[in-house]
Amino acid sequence: MSDPSKTRWQKIARRIRVPLGFVVAAIFMVSASPSLRSLAWSVPLVLVGLWLRGYAAGYVKKNSELTQTGPYAYTRNPLYLGSMALAAGFAVAAGRWWLVVLLIAMFLAIYIPTILSEEAFLRATFPDFDAYAQRVPRLLPRLTPAHSSASNQQEGRFAPERYLHHREYNAAIGAAAIYAALALRMWLGHKL
Repeated sequence: MSDPSKTRWQKIARRIRVPLGFVVAAIFMVSASPSLRSLAWSVPLVLVGLWLRGYAAGYVKKNSELTQTGPYAYTRNPLYLGSMALAAGFAVAAGRWWLVVLLIAMFLAIYIPTILSEEAFLRATFPDFDAYAQRVPRLLPRLTPAHSSASNQQEGRFAPERYLHHREYNAAIGAAAIYAALALRMWLGHKL
């Protein structure tokens, strides 16, 4: 039997993750103290995050099949792992160590319960989820891809139309806007 308080927090976490993200983004922009060095160090993390999110979006068929190919053969949550890389990159760009702590706290409080809630849905919806979960780690990726034991699993391939359908290009647009805002903040900081 599941703990009702855990289930309640999972529901709350799923509802508040996007609005809380905007609050954290506002704190981020007000508190950021970017430099050319911090921006340069952030780029590899941000690019990895964007690539991983885009790669995963081109494979996933949300709620219609249990995706086990592409990045989903390495980690069950490549979209969240990509989001973590993006957040880490922007924390580096901001040049404030305590923003890293804030982002870690937000991830633990919001995304872990969200992942657990989504896993409960997947477990109830797809009979082979438990076998998949035994082969593929929840977040930190395997070094080699896990092979699906499902005999009826279609050979999954990256589909650009899925990437577009999930509007994952918005992450790249958002990243460019954040970099522009950080560059403007850095420029204005030198003018003051």
